[in-house]
Amino acid sequence: MPLTLTPGAVTLSQLAAIAAGRDAVWLDPATRERVEASAARVQAVAAGSEAVYGINTGFGKLASVRIGAADTAALQRNLILSHCAGVGEPLAAPVVRLIAALKLASLGRGASGVRWCVIEQLQHLLSCGVTPIIPAQGSVGASGDLAPLAHLTAVMIGEGEAFYDGTRMPGAQALAAAGLSPITLGPKEGLAMINGTQVSTALAITGLLRAWNLAVTALVTGALSTDAAMGSSAPFRHEIHELRGHSGQIDAAATLRLLMDGSGIRDSHMANDERVQDPYCLRCQPQVMGAIIDLLRQAARTLTIEANAATDNPLVLDDGSVVSGGNFHAEPVAFAADQIALALAETGSIAQRRISLLVDPALSFGLPAFLTPKPGLNSGLMIAEVTSAALMSENKQLATPASVDSTPTSANQEDHVSMACHGARRLLRMADNLAGILGVEALSAAQGVELRAPLVTSPALQQVITRVRADVPALVEDRYLSPDLEQAVGLVESGALLRAAGITDPLSLAS
Repeated sequence: MPLTLTPGAVTLSQLAAIAAGRDAVWLDPATRERVEASAARVQAVAAGSEAVYGINTGFGKLASVRIGAADTAALQRNLILSHCAGVGEPLAAPVVRLIAALKLASLGRGASGVRWCVIEQLQHLLSCGVTPIIPAQGSVGASGDLAPLAHLTAVMIGEGEAFYDGTRMPGAQALAAAGLSPITLGPKEGLAMINGTQVSTALAITGLLRAWNLAVTALVTGALSTDAAMGSSAPFRHEIHELRGHSGQIDAAATLRLLMDGSGIRDSHMANDERVQDPYCLRCQPQVMGAIIDLLRQAARTLTIEANAATDNPLVLDDGSVVSGGNFHAEPVAFAADQIALALAETGSIAQRRISLLVDPALSFGLPAFLTPKPGLNSGLMIAEVTSAALMSENKQLATPASVDSTPTSANQEDHVSMACHGARRLLRMADNLAGILGVEALSAAQGVELRAPLVTSPALQQVITRVRADVPALVEDRYLSPDLEQAVGLVESGALLRAAGITDPLSLAS
């Protein structure tokens, strides 16, 4: 069943569904009247004598060059072809779907001056499975994501390249295979397509969704590690967190309490525990993960606003005026991406310290070195911990804010840029790294809990261990370990650990 978007009211859950599936995506038909009214206004400007940027002028530094009415179509076509200057590997199909949907939502605000046929062409790409090939690199997140959006638009006019039915082919061939025809861009339509933040925003939303799932997964692996280390659940009492008041911290503590409820391991050392207090990586999970949750919630609010925004230039306003502005500047997206990067790095940082604690017999409260029953003859999870440290450090390096960078482009016309696109793109690599860290933690914590036998963990956490063991057997003697790590990462990425813990809708916690 088609998913219908209402411009100005698109939700994060809708965007997640678009990225995840191949269902058709349509704009609410009620938007058509406003869209066509703005298109009519652009057509009138194009036929008149007044110079209006991007309609009857050149672009950027060439805005002073007047373009005659007879050359309007050529102007827009040349704009798209000249701006197809991206490099690098193609963006993944789910990201491209999200880009197209975000562009639909933006054009649907009725301020871009495009005809309804442009919107229909985008809808057809999404519903027919035509995936434009968009090189990942080439945007500085300023005058819109110009190069990548040009590659999207090129396929709409029968140029560029696309994937169709799993095969890479010329754009015109892909359209024909899907039963579609190229469109001819009218006044301002090429500019409306490539001005905007949709590529940066799609990448940032993809990073956000992955970061959120990983953060919730880190609560699961963190609870498991706490039991494996025979840590205390007392620091998770709700009174502590209510006294501070941060909603993320309160929610994180509640989740940890729920996960550990009924643990026999915890019950075994409720009294007379000589350690008094646990290390911070166990005790301060609500404070750290709570701050991360709050940060991700703020990023989600920013990106949801951006997903509903009209971000091209110029814009057709309600009074019929066509006004140049700067809504294409992606500074809000750049800041959100940097926030998400910090969240990914910190989630990995505290998780890695828990892994380090579990493999160290000086800290693990009775567990064997490197979580192997026969240390010395076997190295157990020694180097798996090193791998987690490598991934953690890489994420710390990648977390350097992108938004503080800027460089002038386009002959100094675009003299301050956001760097939102590559700031958002690096989130996907960081999420891969964090999944690796949490995979190692899941294996380490499951092994640690099992070594506490005959003591048993909580019912929820035991279900998590059972799910781990369905794919990865306990490590009794050393073996070729890389496949185990790959399996564990797969459990993290797929959400299998969350489902095993009884968390079926982690995104519901994001609001």
